Amino acid sequence: MSAISFIAGRLANALSLIVAVLLFSFLLMHLAPGDPALVIAGESADATTLQEVRRLYGFDQPLLQQMTTYLWRVAHGDLGQSYFFNAPVAQLVMERVPATLLLVGSAITIAVLLGTSLGVAAACRPRGLTNAGITVLSVVGFAAPVFWTGIVLVQIFASHWPVFPVNGMRDVTRPPTSALSGALDVLHHLVLPTVSLAFFYLAQYSRLSRATMLEVLNADYIRTARSKGLPERLVIFRHGLRNAILPVLTVLGLQVGQLFAGAVLVEAVFNWPGLGTLAFDAILQRDTPVLLGILLFSAVIVVLTNMVIDVLYRLIDPRMGSGMKGKTS
Repeated sequence: MSAISFIAGRLANALSLIVAVLLFSFLLMHLAPGDPALVIAGESADATTLQEVRRLYGFDQPLLQQMTTYLWRVAHGDLGQSYFFNAPVAQLVMERVPATLLLVGSAITIAVLLGTSLGVAAACRPRGLTNAGITVLSVVGFAAPVFWTGIVLVQIFASHWPVFPVNGMRDVTRPPTSALSGALDVLHHLVLPTVSLAFFYLAQYSRLSRATMLEVLNADYIRTARSKGLPERLVIFRHGLRNAILPVLTVLGLQVGQLFAGAVLVEAVFNWPGLGTLAFDAILQRDTPVLLGILLFSAVIVVLTNMVIDVLYRLIDPRMGSGMKGKTS
């Protein structure tokens, strides 16, 4: 299978998955109890007003027709109108996307790089203090919920040592004097939310990479590499880590969706202006179009991330390509 055929197949699967998620979420939202016309018109609206709202928004149409209309609009980039914010959903989502991507991207980068490094360090010294310290850190990370870590960080770095800001994305009292000062201000506000979100996942990647690295370091090809007199650093990073990183990539693909769920809690704790706070407001107001828009965006990110991981798998382990060729021939 050529690289182009491989990527084309993954794109087709990704598109079908996104459509399936969209259909399922649409049905789920419309099966939920409650009348959206009542949400829009208000509790005190009379029957005539409610009927007019249902006609205006198409709620009086059959469910299949509503679903077909919604899919047609999404295909043309129209995610609908927010009931609560009275603004296009696409505009609301795109305004919040950069903040969430910055938070989630920073957290997952730190979690994967630092967690894998700690796991490799622990596997290389399985009976030393390094392994014991990393194991304790991993257990604490596993046991601590994301929101709990955020609250503890707020208590430490807001009450006792006010080093980092704990509210928002920028200091509204001091407008930036240049692009650099603005970027530094955002990074200053980003530290605590990123650490809160990354800590839990760092522990998972640390434990996973340690276990797989221990297994890989006892493999025959590692003993063969050492018997050839290769430097230990080359044996670990070229021959060991290359195979040990594959399970980490698999878990990363599965956890992208969980990261967005964790970001909702972190954004609520730190008042971070991302999709999480938007989703929280939409849930409280039963703003179905906004929730569907956020779910669609999250599904697209998860599917695209898994596509990238599939490509990385093929680059790291060429046997996947030959295996696919054998299956398709």
